[in-house]
Amino acid sequence: MSKNVLIVHAHPEPTSLTRQMADVADAALRAAGHTVARSDLHAMGWKAVVDGDDFPSRVDPERLSVVAESGHGFATGQLTEDVLAEQRKVLAADLVILQFPLWWFGMPAILKGWIDRVWAYGLAYGVQGAGNRHRYGEGGLQGRRALVSVTTGGPASDYGPRGINGALDELLFPITHGMLFYPGMSVLPTHAVYGTSRFDATQVEAAKAAWRDRLAGIFDEPPIRYRRQNGGDYPDLHVLADHIAPGIEGVRVHVESAGADRA
Repeated sequence: MSKNVLIVHAHPEPTSLTRQMADVADAALRAAGHTVARSDLHAMGWKAVVDGDDFPSRVDPERLSVVAESGHGFATGQLTEDVLAEQRKVLAADLVILQFPLWWFGMPAILKGWIDRVWAYGLAYGVQGAGNRHRYGEGGLQGRRALVSVTTGGPASDYGPRGINGALDELLFPITHGMLFYPGMSVLPTHAVYGTSRFDATQVEAAKAAWRDRLAGIFDEPPIRYRRQNGGDYPDLHVLADHIAPGIEGVRVHVESAGADRA
């Protein structure tokens, strides 16, 4: 069955591996019969900083509350046209791919700015006017898949369980669990290409081939088993119940372990 895919990518160099990975995904998904939309943030000249100019119709012209103005703008369709266009792309997508290089242990600022501006109140948070009631597995983006595809300059060993940079899944947790699962998206395991700073042409082609292989079954992959806020594991909707994963703390406690993590 044909699906709609949005590829959002961020790199200032048009010949970068980031751009090549986005191009590979575009071609492979189209060849499989899917419809693909692109957001090349640097080519678009994307405005990365939220400010008063984002809200043409202000609720309070004297003091800027991004939450209040974002909610008002989204509810009334009075956000800026660049933001509205990206929201339409996201809402039309069955799968959103974020393709970027790991810069200082996170996404490039321009991509974070895309999230900051597009993830409006009423869409990605504060859904149905219910505050935090519908988040982490529920929300305005529920029913969509999300995939982070990242390149790193350093080797895989730096990002392993005991690697000096920290485990990649933990470094990306604010993105996968926070920016994507929080508004309800089903997040697939991260696709990573390591050690790209020393790649030769053969390694580039191998990375692109592996990416094509991954994309071939992307709609059949099971998502990461993040715990849903309203699934019963968080009785007060804030803190994990004491009998679940006792003695474990940190990022990994919010991922289910196939039922083997209950006291």
